[in-house]
Amino acid sequence: MEITARLTGDAKLSTLKDERQVVSFNVAVNDSYKTKDRELKKVTTYFQCSYWINPGIGQYLTKGTLVEMYGRIGVNAYKDMEGEPKASLTFHVNNIKLHGGNRQEIPNQ
Repeated sequence: MEITARLTGDAKLSTLKDERQVVSFNVAVNDSYKTKDRELKKVTTYFQCSYWINPGIGQYLTKGTLVEMYGRIGVNAYKDMEGEPKASLTFHVNNIKLHGGNRQEIPNQ
């Protein structure tokens, strides 16, 4: 699946016990549609993203950056501290394309 979105904050790099590194970040996808009454409705969908292939790209993933990503969507269902059911969308990123900025400074993926 492909999505184009903006980062809602700076990416974070984590190192696991087995020394693998993952870049974690959140994005927002904005969309709009018209109802039968021709009223314009705006919808924002948030995704929690993880990228394992090139941890060096994390330094370029800063708040507001527009990214085009390919990967797969997942859903996390859980209960909060009060026992209320909650859910979040995840995006397991296979490929990232940054839009804008100095492309020569971006490391190869």
